[in-house]
Amino acid sequence: MTRPNLTALILAGSRGPGDPMAVATGVEHKALIPVGGTPMLLRVIAALAATPEVGRLAVCIEAPDLVRALPGLDAACDGKPLEFLDAQGSPSRSVSAALKRYGTPLVVTTADHALLQAEWVSYFLQHQPAGADVTVALARSDVVMAAAPGTQRTFLRFADGHFSGCNLFYFVTPRAAALATLWVQVEALRKQPLKMLGLLGYGYALRYRFGWLKISAALARLGVLAGGVRAAIVEMPFGRAAIDVDKMADLELVERLLKADH
Repeated sequence: MTRPNLTALILAGSRGPGDPMAVATGVEHKALIPVGGTPMLLRVIAALAATPEVGRLAVCIEAPDLVRALPGLDAACDGKPLEFLDAQGSPSRSVSAALKRYGTPLVVTTADHALLQAEWVSYFLQHQPAGADVTVALARSDVVMAAAPGTQRTFLRFADGHFSGCNLFYFVTPRAAALATLWVQVEALRKQPLKMLGLLGYGYALRYRFGWLKISAALARLGVLAGGVRAAIVEMPFGRAAIDVDKMADLELVERLLKADH
């Protein structure tokens, strides 16, 4: 059962003033890229504010004044309180900082999740596996491709299915903070693949490479590395939930999908 006053964290840190997406679209910050005429961060805020389970909003960003100055911010929040945290330079460190401030439960998404709907968030929260400390939303490849034919997405290829992340994470219990700490360690090794593989385990990496690794085994391994955290997935029936705006082709895609809806 989710709490009615759940905190929802939006990760909105940028890659700096030279962020290619911000430059290409002529805005000061990637989170302010207009989608359907509305800054995508406002679209995410509005979706979370419309989610009944969410009672408080928090935006993790290095420039909160840019958000405070947005026309329509109050309407997007729909009466729910909005707070700001300083971005910590990476998603993992920002989530760790938010967990220290707000504790659990904490639902997390990203500012570039421009198509986010309250229905998706509620579904994710209402379909939590029993006993999980942390969960992640995933959608199967066929569901994603049916929702956005021809889209170019990166799929996690497990033995029991190909999945795409949906930029929704739920840190359910205090034990989940240990997985955020592991995330920081893995992220710090992103430019040292051999060390990263050594941390995760070469056997698991090889099984994944050849398509032999089941997703349950991968989650169990992460849980062990985090000291016994119980990690699980929520499989989403919404293919569009896997679409974020990370490059210009994504922006063009979401604009096409929005136009097709009208």
